[in-house]
Amino acid sequence: MNFTIEAIDSNSKARAATVFTDHGEIATPVFMPVGTVGTVKAVHIKELTEDTHARIILGNTYHLYLRPGLEVLQAAGGLHKFNGWSGPVLTDSGGYQVFSLSETRKIKEDGVHFNSHIDGSKHIFTPENVVEKQRVIGSDIMMALDECTPYPCEYDYAKKSMEMTHRWLDRGIEHFGKTEPIYGHSQTFFPIVQGSVYKDLRSKSADYIASRGMEGNAIGGLSVGEPAEVMYELTEVVCSILPHDKPRYLMGVGTPANILESIALGVDMFDCVMPTRNGRNGMLFTSEGIINIKNQKWQKDFSPVDANGLSFVDNQYSRAYLRHLFVAGESLGPMIASLHNLRFYLWLVDQAREHILAGDFASWKNAMVKKVTERL
Repeated sequence: MNFTIEAIDSNSKARAATVFTDHGEIATPVFMPVGTVGTVKAVHIKELTEDTHARIILGNTYHLYLRPGLEVLQAAGGLHKFNGWSGPVLTDSGGYQVFSLSETRKIKEDGVHFNSHIDGSKHIFTPENVVEKQRVIGSDIMMALDECTPYPCEYDYAKKSMEMTHRWLDRGIEHFGKTEPIYGHSQTFFPIVQGSVYKDLRSKSADYIASRGMEGNAIGGLSVGEPAEVMYELTEVVCSILPHDKPRYLMGVGTPANILESIALGVDMFDCVMPTRNGRNGMLFTSEGIINIKNQKWQKDFSPVDANGLSFVDNQYSRAYLRHLFVAGESLGPMIASLHNLRFYLWLVDQAREHILAGDFASWKNAMVKKVTERL
């Protein structure tokens, strides 16, 4: 994997760059639609490529390991062959999913012991076997196993957790170096900065991750309940330490405003379930603000979902029609809303890139943040 920076905004730390992988180029800043179990919910692969112009999607090792299972994925030739997506794929190691299974998992030095949320069967994720699992999945970018601490979190626990994440990272890097890709394309391995909301721990973790010299780095354990201002403060600290010449990935973030503010701090890559999850529940993101499409006020509004022409299939569907689909319980409603939101998110980061290249990102960002946070 290679990374080339094309421009840096003069009034912020935002940068426009390109990540080169064997499955294609990724222009950054980039938003990655979340395809947890091998599919972006309710969205066809063709729609991802032709309508949203997605450049990379995310899969999850925990979920893919449990279902359909690694045996099926390897027989298919990896996730790319299994689901038909020909672009780059990033896989989360499963650390966050195990974090969310707090009632059925135990974290030990050897790894994470957990019960499947599907059938209760017992499993273990270690720093070594999550490398092997991601080899089988065939992702272009693999994530190290980490512990995502909850918020709030006591300092002592956060420190011990961070130190264990670093030890796990060393084991994962060693095993990554001993293993080879299965399907003929190269794979890279990203460490994850942890440290909860403590600036000294975040700085220490970023220093350690930077010292490992991997091809890219991630920031984890944020957007888990802490105030946005704290997230931005810690992101700025970490970005000031992580290598300038490698991509930075802020995991699980977030709202359109979160993404814009984090781009300004020097983040290149993002993912979040929000576009599809909120879309399925009738919340639409637009270039003028946020719409709850179920509201009565849209019943006779026959204008496009987005006033600037960003809605699904060239504004074929009106707000009134989309509201009707939700009220009537038609599955097409959540499908259109999910696709619209993904298209908006991809448009937003594309616009950010264009403004970085044009040299006016900071002023554009400040105006856009006000718009995308408004409730219509």
